[in-house]
Amino acid sequence: MGITSEDVVLIQPAKTPDDPTVVTVNCPDKAGLGCDICRIILDFGLRINRADFSTDGRWCYMVFWVAPYSSSHRVDWDSLKNRVYYETPSCLGPYYFGKKSNGPSSLYLLKIFCADRKGLLHDVTKVLTELELTIQRVKVTTTPDNRVVDLFLITDTLELLHTKQRQDDTCRYLVDVFKDNCVDCELQVAGPEYETLRAFSSIPEAVAEELFGPDLFETDSGEQKGEKREKATITVDNQLSPAHTLLQIECVDQKGLFYDILRASKECNIWVAYGRFAQSNKGIRNADLIIQQTNGKKIVDPKHLDILCTRLKLAIVHPLRVIIVSRGPDTELLVANPVELSGKGRPRVFYDVTTALRKSGICIFSAEIGRHSTQDHEWEVYRFLLDESCEFPLSSPESRSKVVNRVRKALMGW
Repeated sequence: MGITSEDVVLIQPAKTPDDPTVVTVNCPDKAGLGCDICRIILDFGLRINRADFSTDGRWCYMVFWVAPYSSSHRVDWDSLKNRVYYETPSCLGPYYFGKKSNGPSSLYLLKIFCADRKGLLHDVTKVLTELELTIQRVKVTTTPDNRVVDLFLITDTLELLHTKQRQDDTCRYLVDVFKDNCVDCELQVAGPEYETLRAFSSIPEAVAEELFGPDLFETDSGEQKGEKREKATITVDNQLSPAHTLLQIECVDQKGLFYDILRASKECNIWVAYGRFAQSNKGIRNADLIIQQTNGKKIVDPKHLDILCTRLKLAIVHPLRVIIVSRGPDTELLVANPVELSGKGRPRVFYDVTTALRKSGICIFSAEIGRHSTQDHEWEVYRFLLDESCEFPLSSPESRSKVVNRVRKALMGW
């Protein structure tokens, strides 16, 4: 039997609204575990105020001081605890009762019939996020009588959507939340005719060049569409330890920072023996990482160190790409983030983008999520066809730049 969740994950509630909640993880180690747990914390809408973790390669001990990004955000701490536990090697089998076994997550079709109103897509996205359902594709259709049919292709993080109870609970909750707008809700397994929607429409070469072009990899200088690019400094110390390399990182604080740092370390096949993330000081974060190669030796090769530092800077300065382009007569917003080695994309991107667009008064005609491969990375790409806004006429370059900046700020937590 595996170690129980009570022995592995301890959550100490905040004493006051201004205090952080303390999440402690004590379990056997595995490659990239710190990255995986930081991803879960980000997925629950939490920021990491500070963190300490250490490992000897067999056992690891991690402490995270976390708090919601928004004071109005409700956190299901029991679900967080279960998710973290299920990610650790301590769990030898499916944690959730009824959870499906190995294999790709099944695709489900969610149909919502409702009266149209501004911000409806974002509100539905918020509820689906709370239910731990991941949106794969969206199609919004408005009928002549001002009603909306929203089609969502979704997967279930808990992998329980194959059960009738989970399906009924999901529809019942949606109808209850949107009772003033929602007429009906249907949820079913997406048939073979919908599996083709997993395919992603190709990105034009010129758009791909702008979104993934080499100029974006210049992390030390320059601007992207008028947006100031912040620097990250990384100091390497090989004198402190005979067997470890010390990396000292200083950069601007932003949403998902620790996840991005550990994701890049994982991609570079680096073992982090000790990590410390200090509290933000006037918007600046400092982090110390004591690292080794997988062969148990410090990193002394200058080329290897240069590649590692470049990857880390890129992950810190440009964890996401955001552009607006013309797609025929329409305007399209594209957001891209690197896919992890595990095949997972960045959490809450769809939610953050729809939040920014709603605040800007911009409606979404349709949205799709897919994958795009370049020479160095696989990317998760979000594509939104936008309707015109009185405040932001999308034919104006200045308005497009403002929309890009607002979306990026929402994604980065600025």
